Amino acid sequence: MYRKLLKFSIILALVVVILGAFARLSDAGLGCPDWPGCYGQILVPDLADGTQIEGYERPLEVAKGWKEMVHRYAASTLGLVILILWLLALRGKTQRFQSMALPSFTVLFVILQGMFGMWTVTLMVHPGIVTTHLIGGFTTSALLYWLYLNQNNRTSAYRHILKRHKYLLLLSLLVLSIQIILGGWTSTNYAALACGDQFPTCLNSWWPDMDFSKALYWGPIGTEHDYEYGVLENEARAAIQMIHRIGALITAIILTSLVFSLRRYNHLKNYQLAIGGLLVTQISLGILNVVLSLPMTLAVLHNAVALLLLLSIIGLIHKIFKSNNQ
Repeated sequence: MYRKLLKFSIILALVVVILGAFARLSDAGLGCPDWPGCYGQILVPDLADGTQIEGYERPLEVAKGWKEMVHRYAASTLGLVILILWLLALRGKTQRFQSMALPSFTVLFVILQGMFGMWTVTLMVHPGIVTTHLIGGFTTSALLYWLYLNQNNRTSAYRHILKRHKYLLLLSLLVLSIQIILGGWTSTNYAALACGDQFPTCLNSWWPDMDFSKALYWGPIGTEHDYEYGVLENEARAAIQMIHRIGALITAIILTSLVFSLRRYNHLKNYQLAIGGLLVTQISLGILNVVLSLPMTLAVLHNAVALLLLLSIIGLIHKIFKSNNQ
C-alpha cells in the first residue's frame, strides 16, 4: 500500500504543479483574495461576475476563483496524502525499511509550502513569494519521488561510473535547478513576452536595451503592494527574459553533454533517452511559447516537462549514487 500511495502522490504532485501553473499563467492567483477559502466560503460564491462582495475590494471573477480553488483542493489533498505516508512509515508499514528522517522532513516541508501558498495570496502575488512557492512544488515532487525510489528493488551488482561523469550529473542538477528558478522568476514577473514574439532576437535586436540592475528586483513585501501583472518596466523584463534564454542555452549544453556521456553505459540507456527526449521537448516548448505568444497549453506543458526533466535527473542520481551503495 505504501508504495502504491507514493506513486499516487507523485502523480498528484505533478497535477498540483500543472494546476498551479495554469492558475498563475491565467492570472488567477488572486481569483480568491483570501485564504484558505474564497470570499469567506469553502466554494466559489455562486454569484455573477463583477459582484462586489462586502468586505472585499476585489470584485468576483468566477472563472478565476474556480481555477485557484481547484488548485487549493488538489494541494490540500496532496498534503493529506503526505501525512498518511508519514503515518504509514511511522508504523513500519513500508515494503522496505524507511528511515523517518525523509518522510518527516517532507511533512514539514509541505506545511511550509502551504504557508507560501497562503502568502502568495495575502502578499499580492509578490514575485519572490510566488517563485519560491513554485520551487516548493518542484521540491515536494522530488522528495516524493526519492521516497518512491527508496522502495524499489535494487540490483546488488556494482557498475562503475567514471567520477567525471558523476560530477557532470551533479552539475546538471545544479544548472537545471537554477534554470527552473529563472523560469519561475520570468513567469512571476510577467516577462515571458518581454521580447515580443521574436526568437532568437529580442525587440528587433540581438541585444536590445535592457535594465539588468532591476532584473532581480525583489520589491517591498506587504498587503499594500500589489504585484499582479508585474511592476517592472519592459527593459527590466527584457533583461529577465534574456537571462532565462542564456540560462537555457547553458542548461542545454550541460544536459547534452550528460546525455552524450551516458552512451557508454548500457544499463543507463533508458535515462539517456528520457533526458534527451525531454530536453528536446523543453527547448521546443520554450521557443514555441515565444513565437506563438504564450499559448496556455504550451505554457503549462513547459512547466510540466521541466518537472519531468528534473525528476529524470534525480532518478539517475538515485540509481548511480544510492542503489550501488546498498
